[in-house]
Amino acid sequence: MDEDAIADLFAAFGPVAVRRMFGGAGLYADGLMFALWAGDTFYLKADAALAEDLKGRGSVPFSYVAKGVTRTMGGFWSVPEEALDDAEDLAALARRALFVAHAANEAKAKPVGGASPKKAKPAAGAAGKKPAAKKKSAPAQG
Repeated sequence: MDEDAIADLFAAFGPVAVRRMFGGAGLYADGLMFALWAGDTFYLKADAALAEDLKGRGSVPFSYVAKGVTRTMGGFWSVPEEALDDAEDLAALARRALFVAHAANEAKAKPVGGASPKKAKPAAGAAGKKPAAKKKSAPAQG
């Protein structure tokens, strides 16, 4: 599927940036990846609640085969077939996926314990200097 077709599909949701990756594409809004397209299937970023809703609609988690082993990523779930034919349904699901992407981004940026981040100090005595290079000894003259 090309970028114009993807943009048309998500038109009711709003502008979508498409970045090619790994034979598929990442779909971005607000600078965050909220969906991906792989193997002719769209997958939405999902938290537990959205994953449960999507599962109830027949969706499956994103999976791929690497070195003969199937690996599943529960953080992305397929878009239900009926949503691909209903622009408003797809837009609503995409908005939920974008909300999940924003929440994940905020959680990643927030330091543990709620304290404000502090700049890391260099190790004692390091003072930001590189270690001195070893001097090469001159070959013996003889």
